[in-house]
Amino acid sequence: MMPTLPQLRHTPLLGAIFLCFISGNLFAGSETEQISREIESMKQRIQELERLLKESQGEKHIESESEEADAEVAAEQSESTETATDGIRVGGAVRLQYSNERYNEGNRDRSGDFDFDIFRLNLDGTIGDLILSAEWRWFQYMNVVHHAWFGYDFSEQTQGQLGIHKVPFGVLPYNSHNFFFSSNYYVGLEDDYDAGIKFLHKTGPWDLRFGFYLNDEQGGADGYVDNREDRYSYDVVGYRVAGEGTFDEPANILAENNTWNARVAYQLEMSDKLNIELGGSVQYGLLHDGSDKVGDHNAYAIHLVGDYGPWNLQLQATTYEYDVDDGADLMAVGAYSFYDTIPAQADTYTANIAYSLPVVWGPVTNLTFYNDYSLITNKSANLDDTWMNVLGVAVSAGGLYTYIDFISAENQPFIGGTMGSDSGDTEHRFNINLGYYF
Repeated sequence: MMPTLPQLRHTPLLGAIFLCFISGNLFAGSETEQISREIESMKQRIQELERLLKESQGEKHIESESEEADAEVAAEQSESTETATDGIRVGGAVRLQYSNERYNEGNRDRSGDFDFDIFRLNLDGTIGDLILSAEWRWFQYMNVVHHAWFGYDFSEQTQGQLGIHKVPFGVLPYNSHNFFFSSNYYVGLEDDYDAGIKFLHKTGPWDLRFGFYLNDEQGGADGYVDNREDRYSYDVVGYRVAGEGTFDEPANILAENNTWNARVAYQLEMSDKLNIELGGSVQYGLLHDGSDKVGDHNAYAIHLVGDYGPWNLQLQATTYEYDVDDGADLMAVGAYSFYDTIPAQADTYTANIAYSLPVVWGPVTNLTFYNDYSLITNKSANLDDTWMNVLGVAVSAGGLYTYIDFISAENQPFIGGTMGSDSGDTEHRFNINLGYYF
């Protein structure tokens, strides 16, 4: 078994000391020829260990570069058709958070709050020809599965995945650069995970992804769970009727069922520095109340990702609709241990730009500056628009990845509002999220 990096780090020095010790003993009671053979053998061993040290350092550098892009992308990177040596790697993260919320009087008077955010455990790797990726998350208020899937490489270009995995829709892996994602996340159209089967095929400039999802990650409307609002990604869990509050548990439950997804993207290599990905996404499925079909839902998007040297641009236009047979202008959604409300249909737009700057500031190796903008308009129920702007920087320092965000928003969840009613106020939040990834 190849020694690990910590084992190798001081091996050359220790080997030299050990060599001197052995040499002294050999001179005391051995033939000169035997001494030479022993010394030569030790020299070869030291050279081999030094070579392994360099290789391990190279591997460590590659891992750090991946984490600097945000270790959250690890699951998406597992979708690569390249497989590693057999074995399961255990990883995870611990995150802490400081928030100063101008819309929260108590928080504002305390000059903000600093507390525990999340601990997560990751399992990634291969056993034989099968690929495994799973993640479980512990919050202060809930424990949830993030994803859990098995995969198989049918060829170098094609991979299949079965289980709970990311829905192929829109800009990937994220339609945002900041900690809060875009407003699309809060209507279930960014970083969404459901249970089903997915195929990924990459050939030349084409990136094709197709998925069929039987239900959400909780087993649908009649899944065996204690709380339908305890989940990582946003999903519809019911529809609103007159008299229900924005954050109430819905009286009429439902869930997504038999949903089809298709995402097609084409890579344009304009020059050595300029690369553009153009794509389109489609989603269509049913709504089920646990006993019968009660409607359907659909979403469509066109998207663009452009890279020019250190610059990254993300653009997306989306329209979605939840069509309930009995009629409904508002849908209940669940996530992060509470219920919320979104319009049954709306149009969304996102425009994000980022600049990556390598630096050498002690442990800090990279700064990514960004401004992400979201808009949700043409809402059902005659609701006012939702908009959110996040100005921030992500700081990479070894295994530590930190988001520093200043958010301005109106009718936006976690920024003093909700998409299901009108506040009429522009709110602000300053947020720092520190994550150590291992």
